[in-house]
Parts: sequence; C-alpha cells; structure tokens
Amino acid sequence: MIGTPQRRLDGVAKVTGRTRFTADLKLPDLVHARVLLSPHPSATIGRIDADAARKLSGVIAVVTGDDLEGMSSTGPEAALARGRVYFVGQPVVAVVAETEALAADAISLVQVDYVVQPAAVTFEAALEDGAPRVLAASDRGLDDAAAHGGAVAGGDLQAEGSPNVTASVAFSAGDVHQAFAVADVVVEGSFESPQVHQGFLEPHIATARYEDDGTYTVWTPTQGIFPTRNGLAEALGVPISQVRVLQAEVGGGFGAKVLLLEPLVAMLARITRRTVQLALTRTEEFGMGRGAPLYRIDVKLAANRGGRMTALWARVNCDNGAGRGGIGGLSATMLASTYRIPNYDVATLEVATNKTPVAAYRAPGANQAYFALESATDELARKLEMDPIELRLLNAVREGDARPGGLTWPRIAFIECLEAARRHPLYAEPLGPGEALGVAAGAWMGGLEPAAAGCRVESDGSVVIHTGHSDISGTNTSLAMIVSEVLGVSLDKVRIRSGDSEVSPYAGMAGGSKTIYTVGLAVHEAVLEARDQLLAIASEEMEVGLDDLEVAEGQVNVKGVPGRGRAIGLLAGLATRFGGRYKPVIGEGRSAQTNQSPMFTVQLAKVSVDAETGEWRLLKVAAIQDVGRALNPAEVEGQIHGGALQAMGRALGEEMVWDAEGNLRNASFIDYLLPSIEQAPAAFDVQLIEVPSDHGPFGAKGVGEPPAVPGSAAIANAIRGATGRRLERLPFDFPLVCKLEDERLEPI
Repeated sequence: MIGTPQRRLDGVAKVTGRTRFTADLKLPDLVHARVLLSPHPSATIGRIDADAARKLSGVIAVVTGDDLEGMSSTGPEAALARGRVYFVGQPVVAVVAETEALAADAISLVQVDYVVQPAAVTFEAALEDGAPRVLAASDRGLDDAAAHGGAVAGGDLQAEGSPNVTASVAFSAGDVHQAFAVADVVVEGSFESPQVHQGFLEPHIATARYEDDGTYTVWTPTQGIFPTRNGLAEALGVPISQVRVLQAEVGGGFGAKVLLLEPLVAMLARITRRTVQLALTRTEEFGMGRGAPLYRIDVKLAANRGGRMTALWARVNCDNGAGRGGIGGLSATMLASTYRIPNYDVATLEVATNKTPVAAYRAPGANQAYFALESATDELARKLEMDPIELRLLNAVREGDARPGGLTWPRIAFIECLEAARRHPLYAEPLGPGEALGVAAGAWMGGLEPAAAGCRVESDGSVVIHTGHSDISGTNTSLAMIVSEVLGVSLDKVRIRSGDSEVSPYAGMAGGSKTIYTVGLAVHEAVLEARDQLLAIASEEMEVGLDDLEVAEGQVNVKGVPGRGRAIGLLAGLATRFGGRYKPVIGEGRSAQTNQSPMFTVQLAKVSVDAETGEWRLLKVAAIQDVGRALNPAEVEGQIHGGALQAMGRALGEEMVWDAEGNLRNASFIDYLLPSIEQAPAAFDVQLIEVPSDHGPFGAKGVGEPPAVPGSAAIANAIRGATGRRLERLPFDFPLVCKLEDERLEPI
C-alpha cells in the first residue's frame, strides 16, 4: 500500500458537494452576528451610539468591548476593541440578530466617535525617532513560530532600538568584513516581498453555543482543535475543561485558521444565550484576516574565483502590522545555513505598524528569504560565468554541516535535488527568442510536536483510528494507508475519527509540514500495538507460537500453512462478547518527535518576455522535491502543484496595498490578483526525490511547505536571463515595459 497512488478518502464527497462546511451547520436556535470595523489605523474610541440598531425588530444584542467581561485579550488581539483601535479593520462593535441580513442592517446604524491618533503605517515610519508606539509593552512577544519549527531555530532573541521593534534575531560566524575585503566577486541587492493574503475560498467563520453548565462549544474550521481550545480558554479566562472545540471542514487555511473569531463568537453566545454564528464577508476577511508579513531583505554575497562562497551579510526587516510576529528566526536560519559559507552576519528586525496583524502563511518567512538569497546566488553565478546549478552544487550544505544555534544538518537530499534538476529535460531545452530559464532552491526545516492516537479493531474487520489532527491536505488518506500497510486491510475498511477536543487524542496544529511526520508516528504505533493484541489472541486460539504468525490481507495466518488463519474481525469479535476472555483490541500510540527531517526543493521556471510590449509569461515549471518517502505519491504531487503555484502568485500579481492612511485598497478578489488558470504554466512537471527520513513513519518527511518556497526566485532569475534586468520587488508587474535600444529595461 505504501508508495502506491490512492484516491483521497474525502474526494468523492468534495467533488459532489456533499461535504459540510461550517456555514452548512443549521443548528437549533441559531442566530447571526456582524461586526463593525474600525476605519482608522490608530484612534481612541469615544461615544458609541447603538440606539437605532437596538430598536430594530429581531436585534438581540449590540455588544461593545466594554461588555466583554472577563476576557483577557487586549490591544489589537482583543475580541472587540476597548478604548482604542490599532488598525483599519479591527472589530469595534458586534450585533447579534435573528438573521444575517438583519444583523448587517443593524450594524450599519451604529455610530462610533473616534479621536484619531498618530499612526505608524509603514516600516520606516515605525522606526523614526519619536514614532508613535503601536503596541503596548505587554503586547510584545512571539506568536505561533514554534508550530513551524521556530522553537528550534536558535539565535538570541532581543528587543532593541525603536519601541516598535518586537523582536530581533542575529546569527554570525567568522570575520565577514575581512572576507568581503579580500573577495574576488561580490554581489548585493535589496529585495522586497509585500504582504499577501492566503486567498482561501472559505472566509473565517465560527459558531458557538454557551451551555447551561458554564461550558462553551465551538464549531470552527480550525487547523488545530487543541491550539484553538487553549487560545479560547485563555481569551475567555476559563479553564480548558470548560471549552469544547469541534472540528469543521477547513475550506483552505495555509496557516491563518487557528484563532480569530472564536473568542468573540463564544462571548456573544454567552451574552445572548443563543447559538451564534459569525461569517466574515470577503472584504472583512481582507481587513481582519491575518496575511503574510511584508519583508525587506538587504543581502550581500561574496565568492572566490573558483565559485566558493566566502561571505554573506543580510539584514531582514519584517513588517508584522499590529502583531507580535516571531518568524524572523526562521528566515535568518535559512539564509545563514543553506550554503557552506564560513563567514556570515545575518540579523532580523521585526517591527509593529498600524496595519492588520500578520500570521503564518505556508512556509512562513521562507519564500521571502529565498527570494533574496537565490536571486543573489543567481547574480553571483552570472558574474562568475558559472552554471547556476554547478555553483549551488559546489556550495550546498550536506549532512553534518553546522547550522546556526549549535545544530547540524541531519540526513538531507539537497545534492540529490540539484543533480536531478541538472538532468531534467527542461534544464537543457532549447530557448526561443525572449525566452529564459531560471533555477532556484529552497528548504524547510519542519515543525515538531507531540501527538497521540488510538486504534480500535471492530468485529466486521474494519479499523477505527482516533486522532486529534485536522485533515486539510489529504492526510487522513495517508494515515489510512499506514493502517492498511500494517494490518493488510483495504482502505475502505479504515475510518479516521478526529475533531473533538473533548474526546480526541492530542495532536497539534496542521502546519509546518508535520502532520504525517508526527501524528503518523502515533498512528503507526497504535496500529502496531493493536496488531500485537490480535496476534496474541490468534496464538492462543490456534495454539501456535507468536513467531509463527503473520498479518496479511486482514487476516492472521500461520506462516507457510496456506488456508490456516483467522480474520482480524473474528479475532476482535472474540474480545467484545459476553463472557469473553480476551481484552478488547484497542491500540494506543504516542509520539514526541524531537528530530527534524528538513526538506529541500529545486524549481525550474521557463518564461518568455515580449521585447516590444514587456509582457511576460510563465511557460513551463519543473519542481524537484525531497519527500523522504512518498506514502501517497499522487497526493504528494498534488501538494507540490498547489504550493508551487501559490508561491508563483507572489510573482504574478499578489500584493496587499495600503495607502498612506492605513486603508487596504484591494480588499476583494476583483482587485487582489490571485493567479488565474490562464497564468499557470502550460507544462508542470513534478519529480519526487526519495531519500527516506530516519525518523518519519516509513521514511516520510513533510511535503506541504517546500513547494511554496523557491518559485518567486526561479521566476525572477528567468526574467533576469530574458531581459538582463534584476527585479528586486515582488510582484513583477504586467507588463515589464521595455526600452531595449540600449539593452535596458525601464519601469513605467
């Protein structure tokens, strides 16, 4: 079973429209909420006039921040703003009404008096002398970097400089200044990646009910029921035992669906004693939802004439909006440790501004870091007149090489990915007029988190797996394949049950490319324990030693004796009948994965640029990725297709644009340019490199993050080859207006 393509267990339900999302849950006594968002990036809140809204028939409650007694969240993370607002789009007032339309009508009648305060909307403004403080001192700290491997990135965390600096991380080795002074070749550039939105189809939505016993039940499309439960309990000021989170189908997450609306909806349910649902509109989603941060990375890279990299200097500036951030360490680690560079000085600066707070977005910090690093590496290859893959092969890190923070690289397949890219037909394909090929590499360290699972074998031969994870990328199918591999049952005999924080075994957030790597280990252990229990029952029933038994095709058989065996369902049934002498067949698995299995990828991008109009087009893409071992190759390839195109969207037009007053100017899918199918490459080849992990189940590694990492840089390098111009800011606008008489490109 392992290593063979399998259809997703949920595929039929999704393509036929039978899957139920949170908006499809029609619970008894359901009412609807709408929120009024701040129109100012920084202001104190004066009088709130809600009389007209309260008078509408069918309006149940109008709630302000002052009505949310007992809630611990403050500042920009408050469920409803108290006293002041920190960004355009922060929720200030909520209305609960019998229908969603009525709630929308009522919220439009609420009037709020604001006293506008000085705001720091841009990164530069936030760092100026005398800049207004964006966050209170108590709001400084880290968000969810640990879920993505940030907790093991190393480095020294410190707050320095402006009061709006929330974190900084620095890594250094050797003597950078001396290395640059004697270097044969030096390249440098300043690279900017604007803030982008995850662009998921389903906006944030949550439903909550307050129970008579003082507990809360929340239905939400979360990427992790336990992180959501813990955050909810903290925000509500109650023990976690009073919060129950029920997993709803996730209509796209990519790191942003963990905790946003849930505390507010839970409190509205408590205030109204009704079941409350709040679903954001697309415009509200852009205003409230947490996208990826803006990055500006200055990089300087040196090498000797033979192509050996000798020095790297980089300064990473990260605009986290009115949030705390915390992923700068990830970016710094990747910059400093992808190549064997003996002298480096890498530092990050994370800054708060009066814009919507940011969150994780598929491989947080990696796309931005490799856009800078791989663009500089390509420029270095051009100056040295070296093949770009040969340069990377010469300098690529290998197992045992040092990483910042005192770590070393474990077993990795960077070299194998580069060699496969060099052999790929696209790399040697002839180029037509205006065409060029770009190459870029990328890596992802991988998150770590404990997990548990249960396995119950039923008398009909089916197997039920209990976990606490969220399936947002087909992981249930891969987990079922692990069960099938161990017990020999068909996939239709396996059911994965998860999504209730009150009864599910613990699992962390689905993010950081770690679900199969952590939860899969727990499931594997639980199934092995259940198998051992079946073997013990069969041994006693058939009076055969354990060493003479094997499990295959859903049966326990005597080795070498065809036809002598017992179905696992029959054996399990013996342990679930009156007067039975066997204990029920229930396996338990627990994992505490502490070893990372980093993933590397190399992508090739072929573009064409029209010299007359400056219009450019992405023609072909090849993605070569180290996946450890592909448990379900079809699903792995699908993840790589989706992730790569997501990253390419950053080059093709995705960008959140704020004006000087802190207003988001493109808060809709009309103005926010998600890549269309017409922009997708006509040819897209995926090649899986399988160098099994020493730690993942059946050698598996994570899959979801790496494909979203190097695409922007690969396109930038291709455009550089086609035009002679190094583009340092994403996205690459349509068209790149050309002026080729003097072989230069100039912007409009």
